[in-house]
Amino acid sequence: MLKTILLASASVVVASSSMAMDHKKVSFGTNWVAQAEHGGFYQSVADGTYAECGLDVTIVPGGPQVNNRALMMAGKMDFHMGGDLLQAFNSVKEGIPVVSVAAMFQKHPQVILAHPGKASSFEDLKNLTLLIGDNGFQSFYRWMVAEYGFTEEQRRPYTFNPAPFLADEDLGMQGYLSSEPYLVQKEGGFTPEVFLIADAGYSTYATTIEAMADTIANDPESVACFVDGSIKGWYNYLYGDPSAANALIRKDNPQMTDDKIAYAIDRMLAVGIVDSGDALDHGIGAMTAEKVEDFYNKVRSAGVFEDDIDWQKAFTTQFVNKRVGMDLK
Repeated sequence: MLKTILLASASVVVASSSMAMDHKKVSFGTNWVAQAEHGGFYQSVADGTYAECGLDVTIVPGGPQVNNRALMMAGKMDFHMGGDLLQAFNSVKEGIPVVSVAAMFQKHPQVILAHPGKASSFEDLKNLTLLIGDNGFQSFYRWMVAEYGFTEEQRRPYTFNPAPFLADEDLGMQGYLSSEPYLVQKEGGFTPEVFLIADAGYSTYATTIEAMADTIANDPESVACFVDGSIKGWYNYLYGDPSAANALIRKDNPQMTDDKIAYAIDRMLAVGIVDSGDALDHGIGAMTAEKVEDFYNKVRSAGVFEDDIDWQKAFTTQFVNKRVGMDLK
């Protein structure tokens, strides 16, 4: 997948106090607590990449009791880290002017786990009872039913407690690529079978950068700076020295230990979460209308949306597909 890496050097800009006053202060809200999956954003804060084009960026971590997306919609935050395109489509459906301006992940990190020997392919998971959370049941699991013939009857609610899965070999369990598989190895003492739903055809982008339509119209320079800086940050985080970014991640989330971070980076690289698909032709952060439409048609056919929506309002390619000086081929 990755043929040549031209490592972009990230020079740390030491700004004088007078220069710092000229930097526009913006905030970026993530959708969960700080972790390696946010590493590229932290990288650009740590090495001064955002500052190079005039932004003083504050990352505001999300969490179970935090709704940073609502804060952005209320005008209290400039940018937000979206989950996947379903969220963007829902905004269009509800008439909310939130627009995806970049996609840091070409593949969704959602996975389904099985015990060793219990499934050798994605279709084999149909032979198991699957622990799927309510949000997953209303989104990717509907696609699994429509595309592969999974059933509602074989699904049991997932409470984000792996204990039932660990105790029963006939259960499968949803998870996040860099989280549940590692947890199972630590607590269960075995390496589970891991199936990435993106590799099975669930073709959404993930870890998007969202902005309000008014921000795009009235301050495109700041949007371009944040997107370009994030792209460079992700490149340098994955292929450079991530230590400064990881220090910021641990500061915001002391429970995110070095071993968890190392595992997450390894998994992101191993399966091409960031550097595959459209990123190979257009650079990190890439989005294309073809892929957005393909995913919309899949979830529309699966019944996730009852009525047609204008999916083209969910995103813009105005700020991406420029490579920003980095070659992934």
